Amino acid sequence: MERYSRQVLYPAIGEAGQRRLLESRTVLIGCGALGTVLANTLVRAGLGFLRIVDRDFVELNNLQRQVLFDERDVADGLPKAVAAERRLRAINSDVRVEGVVEDANPTNIERLCSDADLILDGTDNFETRFLINDVAVKSGRPWLYGACVAGEGLAMPIIPGQTPCLRCIWEEAPPPGMSPTCDTAGVLGPVVNLVASFQALYALQILTGQSEALNRELLMIDAWGCRVRGVDMQSARDAADCPCCKHGRFEFLAGGRASATTTLCGRDAVQILPVESGRAIDLEAVARRLGESAGARLNRFMLRFSADGFELTLFPDGRAIVKGTQDAAAARTVYARYVGS
Repeated sequence: MERYSRQVLYPAIGEAGQRRLLESRTVLIGCGALGTVLANTLVRAGLGFLRIVDRDFVELNNLQRQVLFDERDVADGLPKAVAAERRLRAINSDVRVEGVVEDANPTNIERLCSDADLILDGTDNFETRFLINDVAVKSGRPWLYGACVAGEGLAMPIIPGQTPCLRCIWEEAPPPGMSPTCDTAGVLGPVVNLVASFQALYALQILTGQSEALNRELLMIDAWGCRVRGVDMQSARDAADCPCCKHGRFEFLAGGRASATTTLCGRDAVQILPVESGRAIDLEAVARRLGESAGARLNRFMLRFSADGFELTLFPDGRAIVKGTQDAAAARTVYARYVGS
């Protein structure tokens, strides 16, 4: 307990709360800006177990705000989940950290979250957040919503059966192009830290058995203006005819709302999911077929190569990230040409 002595001195946690924290199990969906700050804070605080699920790999422009990564991870071409696991184990070897290089989607999210006491949102898109919301409401697990863009952020704990769920507040995602993203508006490092720190506080309250201390408002953060205000959203749960928490329709979990292609925030890239789920790809065979002209770079986690003016990163499960376009049709065309339909 010496490692956590300063935290134990805080009366609301104490030794009993710390022991509960050490026995807790959490899953983090997404390990980019919010996810790295959140994971770093909670692993240092002494979680029992953290599973990190992320579909992406480390790039140079991540280092401005994604605090678990460094230039070595970029040079090694590591998936974020792998790099995060390596770094977090070096920070606190007592915490069991499991990095999972997968895209969280309707085929796997229930399995990934099945043993978690709490689900942490480190994602950057509404589709995945609605999927998290579905599995949380269906299983009765709390989850922590967080989002940021430019200099503004949002944070809110969601407790199924008590607080509004995400679809009480936003029944549908904003249409493409109707809201700012990190592609169009950028993002400041300090707002990332503010949002993730509120999420980490919620997590400590829930996991140490202090849920009554939660501020259940939607926090709206203006980092540049140094202002934070809370909005009571309880009326949204009471008034909304929510398809998820009132009618038990888990449309995103059922897969009917899932996309085979996803434009990645801040990446000028599109993710392609294979038509056949669970399809295994022999990365070495693909690299041999491409030959030297593609400049292929292969490790046990992924194959990266250039083709037709695009950069493709192919994973063993058949998933790929096509960089150099936001056009889903163009991305799928080049995927089919070099990987298969």
